[in-house]
Amino acid sequence: MKTVVLLFHPHLDQSRVNKTLAAAAENAANVTVRNMYDLYPNFQIDVAAEQEVLKKADRVVFQFPTYWYSTPALMKQWEDDVLTHGWAYGSQGKALVGKEFVVATSTGADAENYTRGGDDNYWLAEFYRNLQDTAKLINMKYVRPFFTFDAEHITDDALARQAKRYAAYISQDSPLKILGPLQTEADYALPEL
Repeated sequence: MKTVVLLFHPHLDQSRVNKTLAAAAENAANVTVRNMYDLYPNFQIDVAAEQEVLKKADRVVFQFPTYWYSTPALMKQWEDDVLTHGWAYGSQGKALVGKEFVVATSTGADAENYTRGGDDNYWLAEFYRNLQDTAKLINMKYVRPFFTFDAEHITDDALARQAKRYAAYISQDSPLKILGPLQTEADYALPEL
């Protein structure tokens, strides 16, 4: 299975977590990592090139830090520009049918903040329902996301283990677990390595 990681981090040089995860992904079999802010620092996205990358992939991983409970700006611009009517959706938009859609995000806060009753009131996955609906609209399979919590305090050992889990998760040959619209928090947990 061919996997492409679209890495959306506007300050990757300052990121310990996303830089480590991306490096682990780059060393995994059949995985290509594309640093989108390096490719498009002025937000002038080459739509044809991006669509060609997507056509060749079986699994698309959207890796990014959670900023204000959302995605970085370039990722939203990329969605608006690349996922066009007649190509990604609509009666003629069949280019992405059946491909896997993976969210891989990190947070500064720990996992307890992203619970019912926690400081942020919701599971982290709930902040990304819009991406789940996007996957549905473009006929991709929304699979179990990969979360890395507590980026500000994660230890080097814990980060190394998380990077290993990430690389193993996104590079596996078998299809990933598809999530439907009504999932429980437990459905988002990944098995330990």
